[in-house]
Amino acid sequence: MNWSYIVDGIIIGVSASIPLGPIGVLCVQRTLNKGRLSGFVSGLGAAVSDTIYAIIAGFSLSFIVGFIETQMLWIQIIGASILIGLGLKIFFTNPAIQLRRQKKRSTSLIQDFFSTFILTITNPLAVFLFLAFFAGFRVVEVEQSSFERFMLIAGVFIGASAWWFTLSSLINLLRSRINLRRLFWLNKIAGSTIVILVCVAFSIWIANEYIWM
Repeated sequence: MNWSYIVDGIIIGVSASIPLGPIGVLCVQRTLNKGRLSGFVSGLGAAVSDTIYAIIAGFSLSFIVGFIETQMLWIQIIGASILIGLGLKIFFTNPAIQLRRQKKRSTSLIQDFFSTFILTITNPLAVFLFLAFFAGFRVVEVEQSSFERFMLIAGVFIGASAWWFTLSSLINLLRSRINLRRLFWLNKIAGSTIVILVCVAFSIWIANEYIWM
């Protein structure tokens, strides 16, 4: 077994996950508000979504890539709208009320997982990101077996999951120093950051696709 494919996949998975975009901010916010497990499971949803896009890129599923390209505008609009709505919800959330609700009912980790999975899967640019990574690392070759490609994809999932576990663990160490007043302002910062990041990213994409062509 050639372990280099898994190692390359891990490096790519970590590299693709490290940039703290809206999903990263959301996972940080959930870790601070709900705990490390909630933040990690939320990141795991993003890791699974990234792995799906890595499979599409690694196996060159051209018909899916073609569909994404033709429907890119609507997919981007839907994804941006959902993320902006989420950012506004976080911005206006009162941490005191949120904590009281959490004491009354158990936190749904399944909901945490699928919320970030859906948010990440509506960002089809990820498939082109992995195409770029695979090309840059020169890890996908024509004569490569399906098993070797699956090892590469497994490495991507392991790397992405390891990053979200590390991030949630580090952020969790700060929870003891954060009171309700700080949580209130962290919600404001996290919510506004998500909205700003989404608006900037969407504006740049629109400019590249329709204005600067």
